[in-house]
Amino acid sequence: MQKTLLIRQELEALAVDYWYEVDANGGVRAHEFYTADAIFSTSMKTRQGQSQIQDFYRIRRQRGPRLSLHIVQNFRLEQVQDQQARCGYIMSLYAADGEPVLPSRPPIMIAAVKETLLRQPDRSWRYSERTLTALFRDNTPTTG
Repeated sequence: MQKTLLIRQELEALAVDYWYEVDANGGVRAHEFYTADAIFSTSMKTRQGQSQIQDFYRIRRQRGPRLSLHIVQNFRLEQVQDQQARCGYIMSLYAADGEPVLPSRPPIMIAAVKETLLRQPDRSWRYSERTLTALFRDNTPTTG
């Protein structure tokens, strides 16, 4: 039980750190959170491999200023094996093009996120698969 709780805390912290990298740094290092052949699927597109994920965030930054906040809620550890874990959570996305301070609005999307992670030789976790499924959306464009 204690080991499971520790893994849950590690994976929740990793999810928060990942989305912080996207929000605070434009995802410059986001691809480093994934395995070499990882799959990242959104409602708009599926990207496979670190290079496609890196390109996605590079193109996103080239569009110009964008403010985003990805909020991780209701984190659940669904399955743990020695070298693999599965988890899920709800993500609320607040985002708009431009520089702060922007008008306050409800989230532009609330999504169910499912992730599979693999334990690396250095004992860290990396995403091998992440799928975002939109549950609620408004008409504000996402970059996904």
